[in-house]
Amino acid sequence: MYKNNALLRRLGMALGLVAASTLASASQTEQPNFLLIVADDLGYSDIGAFGGEIETPTLDALADEGIRMTNFHTAPTCSPTRSMLLSGTDNHQAGIGNMAELLTAEQKGKPGYEGYLNDLVATLPEVLRDNGYSTSIAGKWHLGRTEELSPAARGFDHSWVLVQGGASHFDDGRAIIGVDPKAIYLEDGKQVQVPEGFFSSDFYADKVISYIDAAGDKPFFSFLAFTAPHWPLQAPDSYINKYEGRYNEGYEAIRQQRLDKIKEMGLVGHELAANVPFDELPSWDELTEDQRKIEARKMEVYAAMVDNMDDNIGRVLAHLESMGELDNTVVLFMSDNGADGNSPEVLPKNKEWIANEYDNSYDNIGRPNSYIWYGAQWGQVSATPWPMWKGYPTQGGLVVPAILNLPGDDAEGKVSYEFFHVMDVMPTFLELAGIELPTSPYSGRDIFEIQGVSMLPGLNGNGPKNRVVGWELFGRSAVRMGDWKIRLLEEPYGPGQWQLFDLANDPTETTDLSGKNPEKLKELLAEWDNYIRRNGVFPADPADMRKVGYSFTTCLYGKCVE
Repeated sequence: MYKNNALLRRLGMALGLVAASTLASASQTEQPNFLLIVADDLGYSDIGAFGGEIETPTLDALADEGIRMTNFHTAPTCSPTRSMLLSGTDNHQAGIGNMAELLTAEQKGKPGYEGYLNDLVATLPEVLRDNGYSTSIAGKWHLGRTEELSPAARGFDHSWVLVQGGASHFDDGRAIIGVDPKAIYLEDGKQVQVPEGFFSSDFYADKVISYIDAAGDKPFFSFLAFTAPHWPLQAPDSYINKYEGRYNEGYEAIRQQRLDKIKEMGLVGHELAANVPFDELPSWDELTEDQRKIEARKMEVYAAMVDNMDDNIGRVLAHLESMGELDNTVVLFMSDNGADGNSPEVLPKNKEWIANEYDNSYDNIGRPNSYIWYGAQWGQVSATPWPMWKGYPTQGGLVVPAILNLPGDDAEGKVSYEFFHVMDVMPTFLELAGIELPTSPYSGRDIFEIQGVSMLPGLNGNGPKNRVVGWELFGRSAVRMGDWKIRLLEEPYGPGQWQLFDLANDPTETTDLSGKNPEKLKELLAEWDNYIRRNGVFPADPADMRKVGYSFTTCLYGKCVE
């Protein structure tokens, strides 16, 4: 039974956590269920369990009885992360070497740059389904737009998904890009429309509940893929009203409150520097009174979306408890990348489309006919304590909140500082289910080997030492080996050359050591060469990314970093 009183009050249930060895043994007689929950663009410190002020009692209680993974890494953006999550291997092998919408001329047609989850990987739901699981997904897909590339073709028995990267959270059916303004939804591979009264998080939770019910006597794998809190920021009025006035103190004050809380909670096992890049952007004090009012309202809506998402997670967990299945369900919650501090108006045709199609007046912010985002300064608050945000291989773009609950003995709110990667989810789930990793050939086709490693040894303090992992997206690159990291960012976001950081002593990437430690830089550059050879990486030129229309330009009230 879960012993956490907050969760008991919230859900009317009792839950418990187990050591991995207990579950691994138990799985020989009863395979566990899996509930995978992914938030979209949620920042590291947005939920209470990671230092935030937003009301998230369900997730907080899960963390109090589970394991906070404070060093869990993804890709810098959504579809590359999702490809690795479902394949256990690098996104450049899985088909999302770059986001499908942003492929450069040089990348198009290259292996690994198909723009969808390719057939060279065996997917997690495919392997689980082949071993007796009922598999389902509701929410964001973003790994292929057609029926042939839909979840129905990649291992999911049941699916109801948005195929694009985002859309209105209400029932007007709009997408998020002016060049592709109609949202596309598929149910079991066939195109459908959202029902009247649709609100994304509510609907996706309902669908997951129905799919879990449909599993019958089979163990289930269910993927609840929220589109919240991805822009456009929209939420029911009742949630928005809860946060009225909460953010009137401004960016700097809220960030400091979160930083203090993170330190108090011991979530980062190092000293933290207050690294906030881009002082070119206006501070709270530099804004006019009207601008502050608008900025505070944006964050109120964002908080409302996260609060509503937490409520819906609570509904799913309560349903599992009522079925008697929660005690045998592995629950993993994570975000797909760091907080999004970028400006979507730089997307092709978006600025004119938003101006012509939406009402972004103050009183309408957060309503169905509004299209807003919270921008760079709130994005840096969400990313606290890490620098920068989505789109960059900085800690703020890569390190996300993650909570793991395993059925069994109480873990008493364990905090893990171990390095984990999103590729590790598939081998971890398969080990917990007692299923061997897929090998080539699989189902009559050649597949890449799994690059991720099970998280279970790491959770017990026995993870691999000096593990090497790489990233490349939009020509921005990084390699990590143990606690050392090299990073390449174009100007003005970086110096346009490789930097070296000692994350053990400088977790917020404040001090470049490349000049003082050229041998370590050389060592990691050799690992970068190995990474691009192994994964068939064709790094983009950041200048070409501007040509395709998404430069991740950062602007706020006329001041830009670009």
